[in-house]
Amino acid sequence: GFCRNIILNNPRKRNALSLSMLQSLREDLLHDVKSKDLRVIIISAEGPVFCSGHDLKELSSEDDMKHHSQVFEVCAEVMTLIQKLPVPVIAKVNGLATAAGCQLVASCDIAVASEKSQFATPGVNIGLFCSTPAVALGRSLPRKVALEMLFTGEALSAQEALMHGLVSKVVPEDKLEEETMKISHKICESSKSVLALGKATFYRQMTQDLDAAYKMTTQVMVDNLTLRDGQEGIEAFIQKRKPVWSH
Repeated sequence: GFCRNIILNNPRKRNALSLSMLQSLREDLLHDVKSKDLRVIIISAEGPVFCSGHDLKELSSEDDMKHHSQVFEVCAEVMTLIQKLPVPVIAKVNGLATAAGCQLVASCDIAVASEKSQFATPGVNIGLFCSTPAVALGRSLPRKVALEMLFTGEALSAQEALMHGLVSKVVPEDKLEEETMKISHKICESSKSVLALGKATFYRQMTQDLDAAYKMTTQVMVDNLTLRDGQEGIEAFIQKRKPVWSH
């Protein structure tokens, strides 16, 4: 299996999520996603800014409300799509991630950041509160940390982001590629069908209460055992051999 690299590549514009950037990102995320060889998607960026969020030129009053709605709708669609994809999505962050760029990091399944990375939701400073980034932020971070970021616009350092759970790992810049690939290779060793089931189930149970979550996941464990790879994995373990996955 292989991992797909999606690289935000408009450093001159600080990799802003313009409508066209969002549409390209959606296309890249969906491209051949059912391919049995695709195992991981890594999102990274060129330049010193990972992603600066929405392109504010598109949100100035010259553009009409319909255009504004479209920008935010496509953005929400991309952010939720990441969690609906059957493969894990890793953000590989080397630099500043602000507003919808911070939302993008929060929306990925895993995030590895270099020590120089920073994370902020500074919309409040320009009179446009980061309400949509707050959806992803409030689901990734403790409420009081999220709200301090949203109310002040102040940035979290990479270490603070790690401490509060916005990112999974922080490494020196020269180890970023290696660490991201290590995680990616580990994921590639597992069964694609088992991971797809696990990812979908994880996000579903997170929105449920405890009893409902256990009821649903209990059924999923039973379903997992009926998967070819579920049986293969258990047999391989008992026979002390390496499993051969069906994907």
